[in-house]
Amino acid sequence: MAGPLQGIRVLDLSRVLAGPWAGQCLGDLGADVIKVERPGVGDDTRSWGPPFFESSIEPGESMAAYYMSANRNKRSITIDITKPDGQELVRRLAAKCDIVIENFKAGGLAKYGLDYAGLSAVNPGMIYCSITGFGHAGPYKDRPGYDFLVQGLGGMMSVTGERDDLPGGGPQKTGIATADVFTGLYGVIGILAALHHREQTGEGQHIDMSLLDTQVAIMGNQALGYLVSGQEPKRMGNAHASIVPYQSFASRDGHIILAIGNDGQFARFCKAVGREDLSSDKRYRTNPNRVRNRDTLVPIIADIMKSRTTDEWVSLLEANTVPGGPINGMKRVFENEQVVARGVKIDLDRGNGETVPSIANPIVYSSTKVGYDRPPPKLGEHTDEILDEVLSLSDEEKARFRTILGE
Repeated sequence: MAGPLQGIRVLDLSRVLAGPWAGQCLGDLGADVIKVERPGVGDDTRSWGPPFFESSIEPGESMAAYYMSANRNKRSITIDITKPDGQELVRRLAAKCDIVIENFKAGGLAKYGLDYAGLSAVNPGMIYCSITGFGHAGPYKDRPGYDFLVQGLGGMMSVTGERDDLPGGGPQKTGIATADVFTGLYGVIGILAALHHREQTGEGQHIDMSLLDTQVAIMGNQALGYLVSGQEPKRMGNAHASIVPYQSFASRDGHIILAIGNDGQFARFCKAVGREDLSSDKRYRTNPNRVRNRDTLVPIIADIMKSRTTDEWVSLLEANTVPGGPINGMKRVFENEQVVARGVKIDLDRGNGETVPSIANPIVYSSTKVGYDRPPPKLGEHTDEILDEVLSLSDEEKARFRTILGE
């Protein structure tokens, strides 16, 4: 079974996270992804550590975990795109590719002739996905964009964090770079739809992805709540604006989440803990009333939850079909029986008797497959392979390009 994108080739000119995440997803689905990196330096995230994976086979060879998280299933070639020969080489590669991904600032590649106008001239059917902080139009288009800034600008931090009136209250960014990751994923959606369009029409196109556009888009019910009501949503920590009880509570030895989404679940919870008076109380019988009276109900539940350990609560909630669960650290995540059963942690063979850890793509097909044929590459590891296989360069041509390959 081959990946569904087998036969599709991607030229990945991006670095850091949003673009590489998109390229990795396409590689997981079977595309041949060629990652172009700066000679001698590579993707910025190669040095974003610790932690680093330290090779036990090749002493002194290491790789940042950050880089590893977004760059499997790619081949690495080093090219100095600031030099005319480097620009020519990229154009020749683009002519052999279906998709180009880049995340330079708006217009940043135009001076090299490597923007959409330049590369579509050599490959009209190419799908060219640009990822920037603010897009290629609008008053912010020339500003640099970073996930942290965009989480602030796009509203994420206004609804993330503990309430201002509680200890530790105030705005927080999310624990991962959500604007970057979601923009990468939306970029993949756009690319796949553009591939279908090309299949129907033969026409390539430019995709303009913006971190800020994506951040606002994923605000979902919080954004629509504001547009409908005109009321600014507030930070509520781990509580939910529209459902009660739907938050974390301290247990005897840690924390436990209650995710009670309907009245039947609340009644079962109350029966399980011997507090059926709560579910029969008109103040708490229905979810709208529980939301209105959360200030009296939540403290009662908080006292109840302190009576058992987290594991005891997990067992009791499961036995009574009440949604709940622990707040796991990474150790417990990867020890979790469901995570193990689904094969979420994988090991990638480096071809030297050594493996590196990775996280499986969450897509599970019934017919095609997600593949993991290539571990994150060493800098420039596949330069000669790409020159031979993709461009069929002669020895004389290779010698000509050596100065811009960083060799």
